[in-house]
Amino acid sequence: MFTIEVTRPGSPTADSIVCAYMTDVASRWHGRPATPDEVEQALRDEPYDDLREDTGVFLVATEGGCAIACAGARFMDGAAELTKVFTLPSHRGRGAGSQLLQAVEQACRDRAIITLRLDTRAELREACALYERLGFVRVEAFNDEPYSDRWYSKALDTGDR
Repeated sequence: MFTIEVTRPGSPTADSIVCAYMTDVASRWHGRPATPDEVEQALRDEPYDDLREDTGVFLVATEGGCAIACAGARFMDGAAELTKVFTLPSHRGRGAGSQLLQAVEQACRDRAIITLRLDTRAELREACALYERLGFVRVEAFNDEPYSDRWYSKALDTGDR
């Protein structure tokens, strides 16, 4: 059983799962295990320290005191951008990703955000399948992110707010 909590970027728990995420993504990009320098560069290229308070949220799923998955959202005017969605390969298929995304969606609804969007790559098959299963639809590119080749969006029901 795992628990999901809002976690401050830069904490040891947050940094451990983001480092695992960046190692996985960089290794897939290079088609081989990423070097420590490549992971460090990826961490510099994609900071996440703004995923807190008024600018975003960062959630971590833990099990037995260890981080197993994460997801964040960067808040903007009426929209949020999903980022850092990752589950350790050894823990995939157990629902952590789905539950994290549902928690991110709720955090967005609580802020009256009506659209959640993201960019990704087709080679991240597990992530793309998760997004589509949870109701995200492919849309035209909304940014010029050089590492992305897929863009998704989801309208969030915010109730009667």
